[in-house]
Amino acid sequence: MNDSMYEHIVPRKSGPIDLIKKFSVVLLLVIIFFITFVSIGPFAIVLVLILGFLANMFVFTRFNVEYEYALLNHDMDIDAIYSKQKRKRLLSFDFQKAEIIAPSNSPRLNAINVEKVYDFSSKDPEVRTFSIIIPLDQKRTRIIIEPDQGMINHMRPWMGSKFYFD
Repeated sequence: MNDSMYEHIVPRKSGPIDLIKKFSVVLLLVIIFFITFVSIGPFAIVLVLILGFLANMFVFTRFNVEYEYALLNHDMDIDAIYSKQKRKRLLSFDFQKAEIIAPSNSPRLNAINVEKVYDFSSKDPEVRTFSIIIPLDQKRTRIIIEPDQGMINHMRPWMGSKFYFD
């Protein structure tokens, strides 16, 4: 077999919205503590500790995300890794079926109307991202990724003239 495999991991940066969400969860726990302390007394501490533990397990772990791009020949799998513990498959597709792959700020993408956008980048404005325009589920979809040079070198032979660098 002459299969070619390549993997790349991109950590997502926390933004101001993530900070607001974290603050909201902590504020909600404080409000629950004061409401339950008035009604049930000292047992409120136990309730808030349990709720805090559950919030840590299910809410705060979702803020530390890494995206893993796995390429096997021309098939791409994109997974989310939460807090370096849980993995979830987000998307799988054949990038040879893409209409175009170009930098996200390329003027070639201006005339293309998309119905759905997936952003699997680090959300760092200084890093160069690429957009993959591909039909998925009968919708023209834009997938934003942040490949390194090795991933670009892996994708280029499969795409030919549909891969742009402008």
